Amino acid sequence: MTDRKPPAPNQVTPGATDESPSGMRRGLTSYGDAGFSLFLRKAFIKGAGYTDDALSRPVIGITDTASGYNPCHGNMTQLIEAVQRGILLAGGLPVRFPTISVHESFAFPTSMYLRNLMAIDTEEMIRAQPMDAVVLIGGCDKTVPAQLMGAASADIPAISLVTGSMLTGSHRGQTVGACTDCRRYWARYRAEEIDDQEIAAVNDQLVPSVGTCSVMGTASTMACVVEALGMSVPGAATPPAVTADRMRAAELTGLQAVRLTASRLTPRQILTEDAFHNAFRVLLSIGGSTNGIVHLAALAGRVGFRFDLDALDRMSRDTPVLLDLKPSGEHYMEHFHAAGGMATLLRELRPLLRLNALTVTGRTLGEELDAAAPSFPQQTVRNRDTPIYPEGGIAVLRGNLAPDGAIIKQSAASAALMEHEGRAFVFEDAADLAARVDRDDLDVHPGDVLVLRNIGPKGAPGMPEAGAFPIPRKLLRQGVKDAVRISDGRMSGTAFGTVVLHVTPESAVGGPLSLARTGDRIRLSVAKRSLELLVSAEELAQRAAGRRQTVPTAPRGYRQLFLKTVTQADQGVDFDFLADPQSRGAVPRV
Repeated sequence: MTDRKPPAPNQVTPGATDESPSGMRRGLTSYGDAGFSLFLRKAFIKGAGYTDDALSRPVIGITDTASGYNPCHGNMTQLIEAVQRGILLAGGLPVRFPTISVHESFAFPTSMYLRNLMAIDTEEMIRAQPMDAVVLIGGCDKTVPAQLMGAASADIPAISLVTGSMLTGSHRGQTVGACTDCRRYWARYRAEEIDDQEIAAVNDQLVPSVGTCSVMGTASTMACVVEALGMSVPGAATPPAVTADRMRAAELTGLQAVRLTASRLTPRQILTEDAFHNAFRVLLSIGGSTNGIVHLAALAGRVGFRFDLDALDRMSRDTPVLLDLKPSGEHYMEHFHAAGGMATLLRELRPLLRLNALTVTGRTLGEELDAAAPSFPQQTVRNRDTPIYPEGGIAVLRGNLAPDGAIIKQSAASAALMEHEGRAFVFEDAADLAARVDRDDLDVHPGDVLVLRNIGPKGAPGMPEAGAFPIPRKLLRQGVKDAVRISDGRMSGTAFGTVVLHVTPESAVGGPLSLARTGDRIRLSVAKRSLELLVSAEELAQRAAGRRQTVPTAPRGYRQLFLKTVTQADQGVDFDFLADPQSRGAVPRV
C-alpha cells in the first residue's frame, strides 16, 4: 500500500457543505447555523496556533488514558508523541483527547464495574468531537476492550495500540513478574513459608517498569486478541512498554490511522465472523485469560453477534495451547516478543485460522502473515506436535449448578483435581470469605469443594476477580496447594489453580449456586464438561421455594444503571441497551 499524499489546503468557505463532511466539519455543534458553527469552531482551535492548512488535513483523534493511578499506562506521553509523529508524516492532523482511565488494582470495587462506563465515554467522545479516525491507546485489563466496544459502536475508522508489557524483575536469582508470581509468593507468605522481610523484598521486584503484566494476564491476552481481530498493525501486540519496538509500533499506528481515512475501513467491517473466529483461536492457543471470553462476548454484541459458549468449547477441543507463558507455561511476554511475537504463533495456527479476514492495513490476515519476517528457532512458541496443553486453555462446563454455563482454565489447573467429587464448603459472599477464611476453627477439610457466591455481575457488583479466592489457612498449613473453587465471579488471567468461574445464572439473580449448602456433594468432570450439585431436583425445588432472594438495587447514579441493565457473563457483562439490535448470527461458528 502506498503512502497517502497530504491533501491540498481546504478552500471551502464557512457554510459550504458536502455529502461526507470530514475534518473540522464533522459533527458540527448545533447552533442552528452550520456555517456559524464551523466559523466558531475554527476560531477557537486557531487560538491554539493552528493554520488553515493544518486544519484542512484529516483529523486523527488520539485517546489519552494517562493517569497517576494507572502505571500500566505510564508510557502514555511517549506513545502519544510517536503516534503523532506517524500521523504528521502521513499528512494528518493529530488531536489528543482524554477519556476515563481504569487500572485493575486501583478501581473499587473492581475495574470490570467501570469497563462499560469507559466504553460509553470513549464512544460518546468519538461521536462528539470531529475526527476522521481514532487511535485507541490502552493497556490495562479493561481499557482495551472498553475502547474497542466504544469504537465499534461509534463505527468510524479506528485502530488500537496497546501500551505494552512491563519488564521482568529478579528475586534471589529467579526471574519474577506481575502478577502470577505475585500470587505464588503471597500464597507462600500466607502459608508462613516466607517471612515479612522476604515478601517485602519480592514486592520491590515484581513490577520493575511501567507497562502491563508481564505474563499472559488479561492485558497481554487482549493485546494478542486485538492483533488477531485485525484491529492493530501487525507486530504491535508483544513489544514491551519501554522498548524502541513499542515506539515504532506507535509511529506505524499513527501512519495507518491516516490511511484509514482514505479507505474508510471501519471496525464493523473488520469485526466479522472470521475475525472473531481468529480471535477465539488465539485466545485458546495462548492459554489466555478467562476474562477474554467476557470481553469478546461484549464486543461481539456491539456489532450484532451472539456469543455461543458451546461453540467455543468445540473449538477448544482442537486448539492446543502453544504458548509457553505463565501461568500456563514458564516464560514471560518479553520472551514471546523475542520469539517473533504473534507472527510466530499465527504461522503455527495457520491451518486453524480464517486467512481472508480483513485487517486495519487493508490487507488480509493471510497476506500479513506472508509478508511477516521469516521464522527462526525459538523456545517460547511450541509447534502443534508438542503443545503445552493438548486442548485449548479454557473448557466450558454445564450442569445443574451452571445451566447457562461456567468455565475453567484447564491449562492452569491441577491435573489431579480435574475429575473430583467432594463436600461443598460455602462462603456466602466476599465479606463472609474475608471474615472466616483464616480462622483456625473453620470446619473445612482437604478435598472439600470451596464455593463463593454473590460475586457475579449484579451480586458484587461488577463481577470482581475474586474467583481464585484464597485457600483457607488451615488447609495451607496441612500442605494443600490447590482446591476446587467455584464461583460466579472472575479471576485474573495471571491466576492459576482449579478454579471454576462465571457460573451462570449468578447467585444474586437466583441461580442454582445460591441453593448450595455446606455439606452437599459437588462433582466436577472437566473431561465430561460437567458441574453437578449432587442434590435431588425435588430438594433443590424446596430450597428455592423457601429462599428469600432479593436482586441487588441502588438508589441512584451509575450503580443503579449498572444493576438495572448489566447482562450475565455469557452475554459479556455489557449493558443490555448497548448491544446492536441487528443480528449477524453467532460467534464463534465451528
